[in-house]
Amino acid sequence: MSTTLDAPAVESLRNALRGPVITPHDPTYDEARTIYNAMIDRHPAALVRCADAGDVMAAVDRVRDNGLELAVMGGGHSGPGLCLVDGGVTLDLSPMRWVRVDPEQRTAYVGGGSLIGDLDHATASFGLAVPAGIVSTTGVGGLTLGGGHGYLTRKYGLTVDNLLSADVVLADGSFVTASATEHPDLFWALRGGGGNFGVVTAFTFRLHPVDTVGVAITLWPVDRTPDVVSWYREFLPQAPEDVYGFFAELVVPPGPPFPEELHGRKMCAMVGCWTGDADRLEETFSVVNEAGPPAFHFTAPMPYAALQSHFDALIPPGLQWYWRGDFFDDIPDAAAEVHRRYGEGIPTDLCTMHMYPVDGAASRVGADETAWSYRDAVWSAVFGGIDADPANAATIKRWCTDYWSEMHPYSMGGAYVNFVGADEDADRVRSTYRGHYERLARVKRGYDPYNLFHANQNVLPARET
Repeated sequence: MSTTLDAPAVESLRNALRGPVITPHDPTYDEARTIYNAMIDRHPAALVRCADAGDVMAAVDRVRDNGLELAVMGGGHSGPGLCLVDGGVTLDLSPMRWVRVDPEQRTAYVGGGSLIGDLDHATASFGLAVPAGIVSTTGVGGLTLGGGHGYLTRKYGLTVDNLLSADVVLADGSFVTASATEHPDLFWALRGGGGNFGVVTAFTFRLHPVDTVGVAITLWPVDRTPDVVSWYREFLPQAPEDVYGFFAELVVPPGPPFPEELHGRKMCAMVGCWTGDADRLEETFSVVNEAGPPAFHFTAPMPYAALQSHFDALIPPGLQWYWRGDFFDDIPDAAAEVHRRYGEGIPTDLCTMHMYPVDGAASRVGADETAWSYRDAVWSAVFGGIDADPANAATIKRWCTDYWSEMHPYSMGGAYVNFVGADEDADRVRSTYRGHYERLARVKRGYDPYNLFHANQNVLPARET
């Protein structure tokens, strides 16, 4: 691949597109190449802001024909910064932020540059929602292509379990719609296979009735982690699917709903969501006392869209991020002790660890129905080193990698692909896809035989036999 973009190539791009082509000579260049994770500092030769699918098709053709490196940016939330490539071209889909809801069919047609907040806002007006993340600034595209989980996963499955179709620009510049009946092999691969197969310009999702939900936030001192884990690992998998609760370790942030005396203290926590009858919220989460008296327990009804954005202010764009992940089907006592030690050793105020439930409805989808290969997992964990100060980048990365390294022997071997870092090797990608890797490689050969789309957790095209 080439890493240069000469003036004629830039001019060809500009003449072919409705959207702007931003190069290092443009005053908006630094802003355009800035993504959510401030630890990433890459310099594309150009960022192409695609106005529509036609722009994407034209840009893919010219990038491919000029032998350039290519990356795709939806929401710019990629932890490892895979939406940017030094010296190449980033297709920026941010102008394609739109959502069209069909309340009668309970579907949403969503532009490839949309954020989860856009989707939640549009669907909430009709009392509908799709399972998708816990932070509203996350891009719909990256989250969906990785599989997608969130507060509604135990009730309604993964994001990809609710994907009905996807509009895709392929490596040859052609446009197709993938669904259960059109390009079904591609549709299978898109549901968890990441950005390996093309540029998704629009998604169609199935929606579910969701309006006001019950929220429960419970904190315990971090030295109580083994007791809390012992309770949580039994409670959560047996709970009704209207109950969702992720386990976390954190430093209590200042501000409501947390009392001032807890601000800055290291805690373990469960953050819960209840989609059942509103009058049963208190009763449902009263069981937290079985883990021992909490230091703080808060319950309240909340619009689902408000819950989705509830933690946005804690982790705004522009922070230093380094993360890794793993799937778990159990949390043995020895693992609970690891959680306690690293919770007590959180190095800066925003570092955290979350274990998101991926059982319930998600576990009832057939193992081979989508590219997501861990239907037998109970939790998808992320170990997140986060801080505002670049001087702490090495510290938070070391805490994250050490924590992950000690927990990995208790894991199932692979991770949610969006939690796999750019510095992890090809074997890590294979372990994430398990027995699905070879099938993904065959689909890759059919739709992207020369691996144009490789700025991702890459699946190599299968060799011809």
